Amino acid sequence: MVKILKRLAGFERPEEDYIEDEEQDSFVEQALEETAEENTEENEEEWLDEDYEEGQLSIDVYQTDRDIIVKSTIAGVKTEDIDISINNDMLTIRGKREMSEDIREENYLYKECYWGSFSRSIILPVEIEEDKIEALLENGVLTIILPKSKTGKQISIKVKER
Repeated sequence: MVKILKRLAGFERPEEDYIEDEEQDSFVEQALEETAEENTEENEEEWLDEDYEEGQLSIDVYQTDRDIIVKSTIAGVKTEDIDISINNDMLTIRGKREMSEDIREENYLYKECYWGSFSRSIILPVEIEEDKIEALLENGVLTIILPKSKTGKQISIKVKER
C-alpha cells in the first residue's frame, strides 16, 4: 500500500517510467509553473468570490479617568470623506480613500496600500456624553475623544423580603 501511495504522489516510479535527467527537470519545471498558475487563479477567484466591499480600519482604543480615546492612522482621507456615528453603544467610523493617479496593474512592483471604502465599528464599554464628543484629524491621525458620562455609576439595590 505504501509503495502505491508513493507512486501516486510521484516519489517512486516503476523502472520503465524513468526519463533522462534533463527531460525530467524540464517536466518538473513545467508542472510546477502550471500548478503555480492554477493556484494563483484559484486564490484570486476565491478572494473575488467573497464579498469584500470595505477594508477594515486599524484602531487603538484606550481610556483615561474622564474619556475614551480612539485613534487611527487614516492618511490620505479628507475630513469630508469621514463619517463617524454612534448608535446606542456602538461607534462606527466609515470613510473612503481614493487614489488620485491612474496606474496600470502591470506597472506595480508592490501594492500594499488599501484604496477604497473602509469602516470599523466598536462597542463602547461605558456610556458617553454625546454632546461633548470631539474628532480631530492631524498629520493623518484621526483622534476621537468620547467623554464618559457621569451617570455610568454602579447603583446598589437592596432586595426586600415579603
